[in-house]
Amino acid sequence: MSALVQSPAGPRVTQAKVVRSEWTKLRSQPSTAWSLLAAVGLAGVQLAQIAVAVLGVLLITSEYATGMIRFSMVAVPRRLPVLWAKAIVFALTAPVLFVPATFATFLVSQSVLAREQLDTSLDQPGVARAVLGSALYLTAMGLLGLGLGALLRNTAGAIASLFGVLFGLQIVVGFLPASLADTISRYLPTPAGVAVTNVRPDPASLGPWAGFGLYTAITLGLAAWLLRRRDV
Repeated sequence: MSALVQSPAGPRVTQAKVVRSEWTKLRSQPSTAWSLLAAVGLAGVQLAQIAVAVLGVLLITSEYATGMIRFSMVAVPRRLPVLWAKAIVFALTAPVLFVPATFATFLVSQSVLAREQLDTSLDQPGVARAVLGSALYLTAMGLLGLGLGALLRNTAGAIASLFGVLFGLQIVVGFLPASLADTISRYLPTPAGVAVTNVRPDPASLGPWAGFGLYTAITLGLAAWLLRRRDV
């Protein structure tokens, strides 16, 4: 990875150094622990994704709120390494917690279902993928929140947009004629993303991996493009 030079006389700034800096920020934010703990404690991916996505928003909008973002951009004038560092740190940190948590949740739920002989095992088709996919989907939702936060630079606005993306679009589409709603719904962020968490995907939905991370990648890409073209 190429080095990023701050100035001819200044210290050498690399992506690795920016990542270490963002790791320190992530650990020092009180919202990090509470949001991650809330995500682990919530029942089901649909609720957990809210806590994770809000944390993603706060990772960057909190710096805009305090003005600390200016110091980050002065230290890293090319700007994009700051955004990528935040994304890298979250993408590496979240699965460390979410993968064990989703597998533990699966094992606990199966022990309960076993009493009624309704349990299944990880070697059944689609089960392991769905359990791992749940952890990866939550990680993608955190990165989506990060992208929206970078786009809007405002906590309230980004969280409102987040709810609109995850839930509002589905409500609006629900008012359309059934045939049209069914066609459109499969491409919306939530149905497209959660397909990877289903053991037996709905034939009417996108494939398990087709929509995974798609909107996250688009949002982060747009955020990166705008970050280079507007003032802090």
